[in-house]
Amino acid sequence: MNMETLWENSNQSYQGEFILLGVADRPRLEMLLFALVLVCYLMALLGNTTIIIVSRLDPGLRTPMYFFLSNLSLIDICFTTSLGPQILMNFWRKSKTISYGACVSELYISLAVGSTECILLMVMAYDRYAAICHPLHYTTTMSHSLCITMASVSWISGFSHSLIHTVMILRLPLCGRNQVDHLFCELPAFLKLACVDTSLNEVLVLAGSIVFLLVPVSLI
Repeated sequence: MNMETLWENSNQSYQGEFILLGVADRPRLEMLLFALVLVCYLMALLGNTTIIIVSRLDPGLRTPMYFFLSNLSLIDICFTTSLGPQILMNFWRKSKTISYGACVSELYISLAVGSTECILLMVMAYDRYAAICHPLHYTTTMSHSLCITMASVSWISGFSHSLIHTVMILRLPLCGRNQVDHLFCELPAFLKLACVDTSLNEVLVLAGSIVFLLVPVSLI
């Protein structure tokens, strides 16, 4: 079953927009959060963009550590951009709506880059382990090709993990439910909208949490 068919099947249960409830009943809190999120978002963009540019321009920083750090900065930019603008718009406007496609895309991208970050942090921990515990072999151990391979595995595994959950989400009938009790579209909040048993989805979430959270943290 291809993605287009899954999209059509899921839309049979609901067509239109989702309402992101968030803190809509607290307008003063919304304004406070708007200012806070805006400042954090701009600082994240500025800081991470600076890291990437400096790492590329300074020949002395073309090492495995800064290569992985640049990847981490790119992940942070993707993550904050996938959520930040939509959250800011919903804080500012009275209509707290988001289209079905935008909601699913937000869920997919945020979960993908979040999963990628977990694996990349584990890779960065191994890089520091090799540098500190085996300094004489570090240059040969962390070769350029190995660094690219490890970074690629992080990105591919993260986006593949998210694709599995997104495909499973698209198969769930929503039966007209369109109120998301959250500031943005994320997996747990989306599962609550389903009008069928989501046990399989919950098992996959648990398995994914073990692989992408518990294992990296344990190895780090």
